[in-house]
Amino acid sequence: QVQLVESGGGLVQAGDSLRLSCAASGRTFSGGAVGWFRQAPGKEREFVAHIRWSVGSTYYADSVKGRFTIFRDIARNLVNLQMNSLKPEDTAVYYCAADIYRGSWSFPTNEKTYDYWGQGTQVTVSS
Repeated sequence: QVQLVESGGGLVQAGDSLRLSCAASGRTFSGGAVGWFRQAPGKEREFVAHIRWSVGSTYYADSVKGRFTIFRDIARNLVNLQMNSLKPEDTAVYYCAADIYRGSWSFPTNEKTYDYWGQGTQVTVSS
């Protein structure tokens, strides 16, 4: 079993930055992929960013391109989401998801291709 723990959320003002982290236990991310999703109250969970662990290639939702960066820390077995120029519409619970079998490599926005999920961390952006 893989356990994921997100951290780094908080309350910030529009234009500020936050860095979220996703830590894994039980096994490393090696060979698979990691995605970030978010869910705002009353809305469906939506895709944010994806990284292929072994090669580091990334994919982003249009809404965060140019503002968010997903990257991996191989030594610490972490995946981070650097969020810059935050907007109120970025307010949501952010979830880390691990894909063990590379299903998300072809379908990174499909949450069904991920095998494990963290409990989420709240990000609130005020005007």
